[in-house]
Amino acid sequence: MRATVPAAAGTAGEPAASGSRRLTDRVFRIRESGIIAVLVVFVAVTASIQPRFLSSGNIQFILVNTTVFALLALAETMVVVSRNVDLSIGSVLGLSAYVSAGLFGQVPGISIPVVFLTGLGIGLACGAANGLMVSIGRVPSLVVTLATLYIVRGIDILVVGGNEVIAQTLPDGFTQIPRAGLGGVPYLAIVIAAVIGAGAYYLRSFRSGRELYAIGSNPDAARLAGISVGRRVFTAFTVSGAIAGVAGVLWAAQYQTIDSTAGTGYELQVIAAVVVGGVAIFGGSGSAVGAAVGALLLQTISSALNVLGIPPLWIQAIAGLLLLLAITLDRAISVRLLTSLRVRSSGVGT
Repeated sequence: MRATVPAAAGTAGEPAASGSRRLTDRVFRIRESGIIAVLVVFVAVTASIQPRFLSSGNIQFILVNTTVFALLALAETMVVVSRNVDLSIGSVLGLSAYVSAGLFGQVPGISIPVVFLTGLGIGLACGAANGLMVSIGRVPSLVVTLATLYIVRGIDILVVGGNEVIAQTLPDGFTQIPRAGLGGVPYLAIVIAAVIGAGAYYLRSFRSGRELYAIGSNPDAARLAGISVGRRVFTAFTVSGAIAGVAGVLWAAQYQTIDSTAGTGYELQVIAAVVVGGVAIFGGSGSAVGAAVGALLLQTISSALNVLGIPPLWIQAIAGLLLLLAITLDRAISVRLLTSLRVRSSGVGT
């Protein structure tokens, strides 16, 4: 008798848990689909007002500008789903961009892969420092990364001084990375799309990726379930830093003139893209694909404002408004979802 009761309870509980997961996934898939719908409608309206918005040159411009932001959005997503935040990615990008691109002028004949490895190393070091303070020091990530935002930016200013990297010091093979493409679509955009797809697959399909969602949903429950919360959070910050470092090298290839202001303010734009793309700021839900679509939406809005002759400073106000709306929507969804899950649980129990 004692043996059969737990078995029955476990059998009854499994469909409920499975149903809860399906409901949660369905809700947030609808959220991401809504962002895509908004993007399509926005493009259609803008094109009807100004047809040259859909010119091949402008589309290529949007895709190239989105690549760095989409890559940073992937980095930020890995941190945000674990109920943390990385405010230092803009500063890490700036330091990586200057130091890595500066090697072309300082070390004649240096290969492009070595330059990328340099950027990767800078990002890894910064990300590991953030991860250690958050996971081992138990300091809130908001405090840690706000501090490292200014520390890394200060180091960047000390390293750069009054100098800058100019396009003439960069080899053609490096500067052509963002521009080479097929049929108007940059190869870089295709590669970044594949990277984001791989990142989304990892987060959803691998145990270590799913554990980040578990940590973001309930850190205490994750610890009780035997998840190494500190190690997973440390890994998320380290990977985030590494991606930001590589993004810095790509930023240098795109803009070619790099000084101490490179990447300034990017952290808030990336967080806005991530949250607008359906990643809950409170952790536990969202996807890298949705974050990348959020980055594409914000870059499309920025390009549309330029085409329509509206001052580009409006993009900051619009990004802030979208961020506020997305956080409000996330909170409303969470409350409604929690209520629905409680009703389902009580129904199963009866």
